[in-house]
Amino acid sequence: MDMDLTGKTALVTGSTRGIGLATAIGLAQMGAEVIVNGRNKAAVEEAVVKVQKAAPTAKVHGAVLDLSDAAGCAALVKHFPDADILVNNLGIYEPKGFFDIEDADWTKMFEVNVMSGVRLTRHYLKRMLDTKDWGRVVFVSSESGVYIPKEMVHYGFSKSAQLVIARGAAETTKGTNVTVNSVMPGPTWVEMAPVRLAARAEAAGTTVDDLVQRTFTERRPASLLQRYAQPEEVANLICYVCSKASSATNGAALRVDGGIVTNPF
Repeated sequence: MDMDLTGKTALVTGSTRGIGLATAIGLAQMGAEVIVNGRNKAAVEEAVVKVQKAAPTAKVHGAVLDLSDAAGCAALVKHFPDADILVNNLGIYEPKGFFDIEDADWTKMFEVNVMSGVRLTRHYLKRMLDTKDWGRVVFVSSESGVYIPKEMVHYGFSKSAQLVIARGAAETTKGTNVTVNSVMPGPTWVEMAPVRLAARAEAAGTTVDDLVQRTFTERRPASLLQRYAQPEEVANLICYVCSKASSATNGAALRVDGGIVTNPF
């Protein structure tokens, strides 16, 4: 199985922590030159150090840019015009009841989770098709794109949109060595999980441990894993899809959701 990415450049958006950071580390360990992205300079610098420590021979770059609008995406492609691998990982997450989601919330969710990927894919996928004989684009979607969460419909909508966009973009790659796929994580224990759960626990008058348990007894009872995945477990699938070994996988939505989505197709 050919997992060697030596000579390839990978851009991972929103990669200062969580799934994005784990993916950046994995790709660097596979030999790729990696571009780490985030809004905060200190966070980007810290992430670059972590990637470099995990893959001492890898070339690692930092891109301190906010990709939530067109200007930030334009600045990124101007500074890093070429990439062999694009992982659209950037995303925001906000539990909020349907009747409390205002227009601005819908717009922000769409701009960050959907349009950042659209803008970057429009640039990098076009270059992959025009100037290369190889390329990988991966959208980090979610099981929430299929199993729409009632507590954050706008998030589910954005993740559904990513699945559709990825499949549509894949149609442009027919007969090439360029692929576009989606990966659908389930509940993942990223660095912010304890913070989010602590806030929700306080508001609900309960404990974090109780909310963790209820994640799989109430919110996602169909889970076969019955626990939060680790970021590295999700990144393993993303990194495989970015590799040469995944050459026959294109236009797919690949689940790493722990079995939450019960439809086998």
